[in-house]
Amino acid sequence: MFIQKLVKTIKIIIRGGLIVINDGFICLPVKKRQVIFESFNGKEINDNPAAIYRELVKHQQYSKKNLYFGIKAREFNRVQTEHPDVQLVKRFSLKWIWITARSEFWVFNSRMPIWWKKNKRTTYIQTWHGTPLKKLGIDIEDVNIPGTTTEKYKRNFLQETSRWDYLIAPNDYSRQIFKRAFGFNNQFMTVGYPRNDRLYHASEQDIQVIKNKLVGQTNKRVITYAPTWRDDDFIKTGQYHFELPFDLAKFFERVGNDFILVIRPHYLVKDLIDITGFENRVKILADEDISDIYLISDLLITDYSSVMFDFANLKRPMLFYAYDLKHYRDQLRGFYFDYVAEAPGPLATNVQTFYEELDNFRKNRGFPEYQEKLNAFNEKFCGFEDGHAAENVVKNMMEEIKNE
Repeated sequence: MFIQKLVKTIKIIIRGGLIVINDGFICLPVKKRQVIFESFNGKEINDNPAAIYRELVKHQQYSKKNLYFGIKAREFNRVQTEHPDVQLVKRFSLKWIWITARSEFWVFNSRMPIWWKKNKRTTYIQTWHGTPLKKLGIDIEDVNIPGTTTEKYKRNFLQETSRWDYLIAPNDYSRQIFKRAFGFNNQFMTVGYPRNDRLYHASEQDIQVIKNKLVGQTNKRVITYAPTWRDDDFIKTGQYHFELPFDLAKFFERVGNDFILVIRPHYLVKDLIDITGFENRVKILADEDISDIYLISDLLITDYSSVMFDFANLKRPMLFYAYDLKHYRDQLRGFYFDYVAEAPGPLATNVQTFYEELDNFRKNRGFPEYQEKLNAFNEKFCGFEDGHAAENVVKNMMEEIKNE
C-alpha cells in the first residue's frame, strides 16, 4: 500500500512539472507547417491520423521533418521498427512537450487529458474513431469505467471537446449525434473517414499482398471476429476480463477447412485470448491497421462495434453475435438506433443460433437474403464515403493556412 501511494505521489509531482513546462511553451508562436499526429493516445500509427499523414506527405508545402507521431514510451521501439520512415516522438517527453506546444495542427483520434493545454494558435483536428451505435459522451446515463464517476466523466468530456476546432463526421447520422453527445459547436468536416479511403482503391493484388503479410496463407478465406469491449467487465482500472464466447473446435467444424479466423480484440484484452491448439488457424491482430483486416475478410462477425459501419463500405457479409444484447443495450450503454431491426445480417443471441448461422454462411456462400438490408445500411452509414476523405481533410488544412 505504501509503495502504491508513493508511486502515485511521484506521478502527480512529475505531471505537475510537465504542466508547468507546457504552460510556458504554449505562450510561444506556433511553428508553421508543423503537425503532431496521435492515434489512440500514442498506441500505434494507424486509423484516421495515419491516413491523413500519408496524404499530407504528398504535398510539397509540408516537409516530413515537421510531421511527428506521438507514441507511448512502452510502444516506441516496436513502432519505430515497424515504421522507420515516420518521425516519432515519445509522449510526454520534453521533446514531445515542445512539439505539441508549438505545432500548427494537432490531428488526433481520441481525447487528450484535459490538464494538457493547447496553444491558442494551434488548430485541433479531431478525427474520432467510429460511427456510434452505443451511447457516447454526455449521452451515457451511467458511466461504469473504474477511476471516474458519471459526473466527472461528462464534465471532462465537454472540457475536451470544447478545444476541438474541427471534427470529422463519416455520415450525417454521426454528425447529428456528435453535435449533441460531444456538445460540439465548432466546425464539422463532412468528408467521411480517411482510414476508409483504402477500401475504395485497393486492388485484388493489393489484397493478396496484405493477406500474405497478416495471415500468411493466401489460399485461405478469412473470417474476422471483432467484438466491442465491455465497460463494466473489469478486474481493476485498466484490466478487463475476456472469454471467447464460442468454442474454436465447433467454429471450424461449421466453416470448414477453407477458412482462417482473425480475432481483432480491444487492446485492453488482447493478451487474454486462449487459442491453444489452433495457432495455425487463428490469428490475433490487435494492433494492425483495421482497414487491412477489412480488405482480407470474407465475413465480419461482430456485436456492437463500430466496425460494422466501416466494413459496410465493402458490401460484404456480416454476422452479428450479440450474446448479451439485453444487458448491453438496456443496462450498460444503450443504442442510438434499432439495432435488431437495422442489422444488415443475421443476428444470433445465443451460441447455438450462432453456429447455425455459420452453417448457413458456408452453405449459401454468404447471406444473400440480407443484401437489400446491407445496401440500405451502406446508403445510410457510408453516405459521405467516396475514397477521398484524407484528400479533403488536407484541402481544409491548406485553406486554414491561406486564411491566416
